[in-house]
Amino acid sequence: MPTVEEVMDLMFKMVERDAGQKKYKPMDLTKATKERWPDVDRKTPKAAIKELVESGKLVYTYFGGSFLEIPHREGAAND
Repeated sequence: MPTVEEVMDLMFKMVERDAGQKKYKPMDLTKATKERWPDVDRKTPKAAIKELVESGKLVYTYFGGSFLEIPHREGAAND
């Protein structure tokens, strides 16, 4: 059974790898976790998503549905 940290790492790498090309719904990330670790319980992926959002590594966006993405940097923030 994976730890929350291992699941967080898997989820973040997926979102980071496909940033700008694909948007992930929370359920997409949960399903990917289940494919990697079939015996994972339901609480672990939810806890991993919660921790990624609370830490600021991922943010929820809405475009016809809720998605998780890496936070965008605004042009003024690059100074």
